[in-house]
Amino acid sequence: MEKITADILKQVIRKRPKNSFKGTYGKIALVGGSKNFGGAIIMATMAAVYSGAGLVTTITDGSNQSSLHSLLPEAMFVDWRDEVSAKPILDAATVIVVGPGLGTQPYSLRLLKGVLKIAHQGQVLVIDGSALTLMAKNNLALPKGSLNVLTPHQMEWQRISGVKIADQNPETNLAAANKLNAIAVVKSSQTEVFINGKGYQNTSGSPAQAVGGMGDTLAGIVGGFTAQFEDTPKAVLAAVYTHSAIADEIAKDHYIVLPHQISQALPKFMFKNQSN
Repeated sequence: MEKITADILKQVIRKRPKNSFKGTYGKIALVGGSKNFGGAIIMATMAAVYSGAGLVTTITDGSNQSSLHSLLPEAMFVDWRDEVSAKPILDAATVIVVGPGLGTQPYSLRLLKGVLKIAHQGQVLVIDGSALTLMAKNNLALPKGSLNVLTPHQMEWQRISGVKIADQNPETNLAAANKLNAIAVVKSSQTEVFINGKGYQNTSGSPAQAVGGMGDTLAGIVGGFTAQFEDTPKAVLAAVYTHSAIADEIAKDHYIVLPHQISQALPKFMFKNQSN
């Protein structure tokens, strides 16, 4: 497997041209955050905003609106039961992130089916968390038009790929990713990424990251990077490395790393690692 190192950063993170405007950096729609899991979609949204996505809209349970806007006034909100308002936002999105805190209730399944139906050519669809569980449980197919990025932990990967955790290795994971025709980010202590018939292993990361919400933050960074940067496979690799490299810096003098700390460090990290 090839190693993901800091070299990927300057290949992806470009200096912003003077004639930039918010539309230059993509539109992200994030779908998730049931009443009991609002923090997950808020953390994913924070990562998308702080990574520099141009326009960010969070489609979530209405109970999350106040918390979302108190933490992220930059993000827009749509109540996920307002399907009439949500549909055009999903249609127009550069990237859709679905799954953080989505839950596995009947309405969660309805929302996921709606997203899978809308996803189309020219969009990146990032599928995370309970959306992966719902897909596996209900035998839902990935959309054929969108470029699909899966961000499972090892148990979610078992569910969606059929490869048991004990049998997961670079060869079996690569074969499963090829069969799914998707980019797969299989999260672990050394996260592996499978893209276009090749496998990559992350070289950054810390046990201080073993806290809730870390995967939601990664999904948001993947969304933010793929919205802004044209080379989607490299953007995914850069997002994976960035997420853990920031954590490595924080862990030098912190026992644990909290997901929001990674998000808040993104602008400075990206500035230091942008291409000239």
